[in-house]
Amino acid sequence: MLTGSKVYKEGYRLSAFPCICWRYPCMYKKNKSVLAVATLALLLAVGVWSIKRPAEKKASTPAPVPVQVINVVRHDVPRYVTGIGSVLSLQSVVIRPQVDGILTRLMVKEGQQVKAGELLATIDDRAIRATLEQARALLGQSQAQLDVAEINLKRYTLLSADNGISKQQYDQQQALVNQLKATVLGNQASINASQVQLSYTQIRSPVTGRVGIRNVDEGNFLRVSDATGLFSVTQIDPVSVEFSLPQQMLPTLHNLLASPAPAKVSAYAGEGASGTLLGEGELALIDNQVAATTGTIRAKAVFENAAEKLWPGQLVTVRIQTAIDRDALKVPPQVVQRGMDQHFVYRVKGDSVEVVPVTVLYQDSDLVLISGVNANDVLVSDGQSRLKNGSRIEVVNAEPVDTLAASATAGAAK
Repeated sequence: MLTGSKVYKEGYRLSAFPCICWRYPCMYKKNKSVLAVATLALLLAVGVWSIKRPAEKKASTPAPVPVQVINVVRHDVPRYVTGIGSVLSLQSVVIRPQVDGILTRLMVKEGQQVKAGELLATIDDRAIRATLEQARALLGQSQAQLDVAEINLKRYTLLSADNGISKQQYDQQQALVNQLKATVLGNQASINASQVQLSYTQIRSPVTGRVGIRNVDEGNFLRVSDATGLFSVTQIDPVSVEFSLPQQMLPTLHNLLASPAPAKVSAYAGEGASGTLLGEGELALIDNQVAATTGTIRAKAVFENAAEKLWPGQLVTVRIQTAIDRDALKVPPQVVQRGMDQHFVYRVKGDSVEVVPVTVLYQDSDLVLISGVNANDVLVSDGQSRLKNGSRIEVVNAEPVDTLAASATAGAAK
């Protein structure tokens, strides 16, 4: 063993302590420096992790879901049933000639409003007037013959009392009188027929309504057998609307007709109450049988149409009020969600929502009547796709919830 210090020719200095290998320097100081650097790096990493952890924890918290909300309101809500109907005129007449002749004058224009009995057109009547005069002349001739025969009959009656004439002569005179009376009646019938024919040369409107498009001009020869008439006259006010409903509505329709107050029927252009209101009428009748092929029942309502918004042949949406729900809970249709087994709504509870099962009592395109919630509960009306039970929310209504509730209540009062 070597002790002390000794310098060898290779230039290495040995320590005073024992060394394992005399050919390499001692690594003690180098290992100590590496350990210090590693410790410092570990402390630095721990410090950085400690700083970042709160930020990462904060970032992992879900952001609140923006939603719109409404208040549940309670008021009287009418129930309606809707269907598709067609507007029909109560009276629509095609004006046709009843005698052959030349159309001499048209007294009305297309689209003109006319009244019942108003003169529409005239047909050449000269031939019919000549026939009428001939029938009157024959009547005069027959009447004169009858007068002479009746005078002779009176004479024969006096003579027959004294047996001045035979019974046969008296009977022949009596038969002649009866024959001439029949001839007079026949001539009078001919006159009446000619007068009827003459009246046909003046075409008058059988109904009050509007004149349609003209098919024939003045100067044309008209025949009774013509397929097309001159034009049509269609009644516009009032009009009827015929519509079909499912056969399950038959008891309801019977109750509406039996009610002392007429059932109100509204007609809209477009789909449902969102369309333009064209008129309001009353339920008039239901058909006497159900259509076996479609399972529907036809019904008819009558509408006053002074403004002429309803036009014959027009398709309309019909809505009938069938009942009124008193103090019902009303919400917009988009509030109610459809689950696997039942309907539900999201009710606001603080800054979060909870799922509440509800029962749909009645629904149409504008509203839903439900049970399972309370009046003035705040429900989510938009943004449900990102919600679940307990989700945090942020209300982004365009106007405050209280204002919405007030406006809904005001609308209900109206």
